[in-house]
Amino acid sequence: MVTIKDVAKLAHVSITSTSYALNGTGTISNATRKRVLEAAETLNYHPNAFARNLKNRRSYTIGVFITSFGGSFFDEILEGIRDAIKKTEYELIVCPETRSIRKILTQRQVDGAIIFDRKIKSEIILKLASDRFPIVVMDRQLDADFVLPLLMDNDRGTREAFYHLYDQGARRITCIWGVDDSFDNHERKQVFLEEAQKNNISLQTYTGNFTEISGYEIGKIILADEILPEAVFCANDQMAIGLIKAIKEHKLRVPEDIAVVGFDDILVASVMQPTLSTVGISRFLWGTLAVSQLVDFLIDEKPFQTQRIPTRLIQRESSRMSNNQQEGNA
Repeated sequence: MVTIKDVAKLAHVSITSTSYALNGTGTISNATRKRVLEAAETLNYHPNAFARNLKNRRSYTIGVFITSFGGSFFDEILEGIRDAIKKTEYELIVCPETRSIRKILTQRQVDGAIIFDRKIKSEIILKLASDRFPIVVMDRQLDADFVLPLLMDNDRGTREAFYHLYDQGARRITCIWGVDDSFDNHERKQVFLEEAQKNNISLQTYTGNFTEISGYEIGKIILADEILPEAVFCANDQMAIGLIKAIKEHKLRVPEDIAVVGFDDILVASVMQPTLSTVGISRFLWGTLAVSQLVDFLIDEKPFQTQRIPTRLIQRESSRMSNNQQEGNA
C-alpha cells in the first residue's frame, strides 16, 4: 500500500511538506506543491479521509434536526440547506423525530447542528454547544456562546397584517393561534395583541395546533356565534385554509363576509380560491444562511452574526374587504 512516506520520498521533500501540499495548508512554495501532487498522481496515492477526520476529530458532516418532512414549509428550508451544503466540503444528515437524535447529538457524530425541532430541549442544546460543536437554532431564542438563533422577523410581518386589516376598517377581529410552546407563535401573538391594545381593539382568540383540521374545527365554533368577525388572523396558513373551508361550508364568502390572513406563504396559498393573503418569508434563504454561518464558524472560526430573516405581507384576494364592510365601521 502506498503511503505518504512514499510520496515524500519520490518528491524529495519532507513528510510535513507533503502533508501541506496534499491538504492545501501550510507555507510551501508552488514548485514544492506541484512536485508533491505529481508524485501522488504517479503513485496513485489518495489520502485516507477517515484517518484524516479521526486525527482532526471531525466528521465533516452537519446534522439537521427538524420536526417533520411534511409540507412545503420544511421542504423549502431543506432545499436552501442542501443548496448551500453542495458548495462546501461537508456532508449532510437530516434527522426527523427519531430515537437516534439524542445519540447523534450527545455523541457528536456531526461537527455542528441546525435545529428546528422544539422537542429537543434547550437545556440539551446549551449543554452541548461549544467552539468544537456550534449550533444554529431556528425555533427559539437562546442567548449563549456558540449558539446562533436564526429567526424570522415575526414582528414586522405581524404588524403589517394587523394594520392591513385595521386600515380597511376591521374592528371585530378574531385570531387563531398555534401551539403555546412555539416560539414563532408566541411572538406573533404578542405583537398582534400589542397593536390591538394600542388601537382599542378587543380580540376574540382561539388556540389551534397549526393544522388545517384545527383551523376548520375552530372555524365552525366561530361561525356558530351570532356576531361574526369581520376579519380573522391565523398564525399560519394551514389553519387559515381550514378556516376558509368552514366559512365556505357555512355559505359565507371570503373576503366579502369575513376577511382572512395567514402566515408563512406556503405554496398552495397563491393558487387556492380565493388566493390567501399571508405573511411571506424566503425559507430557501433561511436554510442557506443557517449553513453558511455554521460552515464559516467551523472552517474560519468566524463569529456568528445574529440576524432576522425578513418577512412581508403579501396581499391577495382573501383579505380585500368589501366597501360594505368598511362603511359599516365608519
